[in-house]
Amino acid sequence: MTYMIIEHFHPGKVRALYERFAEKGRLLPPGVEYIDSWIDEKVETCYQIMESESLEKLMEWTANWSDYATFEIVPVISSAEAKERVFDGNV
Repeated sequence: MTYMIIEHFHPGKVRALYERFAEKGRLLPPGVEYIDSWIDEKVETCYQIMESESLEKLMEWTANWSDYATFEIVPVISSAEAKERVFDGNV
């Protein structure tokens, strides 16, 4: 499953977050794959695309970073899949 992760950095914690990232990497559990990410210009929010075999595995990953950020997890599908669902009458 593909997810859009909206990560809101805790004020004053961004530097520490990046330091942990430099030292330990993404801290992804098995079954979770990072695809890509974008950061807003204020460096307050990160938008990530992740794939995970389960929501539980993704929650395990967010727990590794919960001292530096809060997370919104949104299951997403591709535009092509959305179009297919619309024309198949599944939406």
